[in-house]
Amino acid sequence: MTLTQKEQSLLKDMKDAEKLCIEKYKKASDSACDPQLKNLFSNLSSAEQQHLRIFEKMEQGTVEQPQSGGSQPTFTAAYGSGNTPEKQNDSFLCSDLLTAEKHASHLYDTCVFEFADESARKAINAIQTQEQNHGKSIYDYMKVNNMYG
Repeated sequence: MTLTQKEQSLLKDMKDAEKLCIEKYKKASDSACDPQLKNLFSNLSSAEQQHLRIFEKMEQGTVEQPQSGGSQPTFTAAYGSGNTPEKQNDSFLCSDLLTAEKHASHLYDTCVFEFADESARKAINAIQTQEQNHGKSIYDYMKVNNMYG
């Protein structure tokens, strides 16, 4: 696959978004108070690393489809309706990362239309779906813990 200048530019943007998400998830995993949230953020960081590898290969002319995103995790409430410092911390981390996922999904929504190669479009679309599922996981955690609303 030979990339146009525009496709190369869009790949750079997508790689930058993935690098940012990887770093944010790593830092959030280290900062989270709830062990299930630490685990979620660690798993999402790994998924973002897979996305980055796919974009790096695409940049080299090879299109690889992402592995299945797996099933959506389920959570048990770690926090009640009270507003403890730990809950405030974890709520902030979730809100920040949910915003990052919304941004990434929007970026991929635009990029999917800009690639001429059908397999590249399918890969970007699959990654976008995974990003939406990441956001859904964060939302589900927030909902169970009375953080969203």
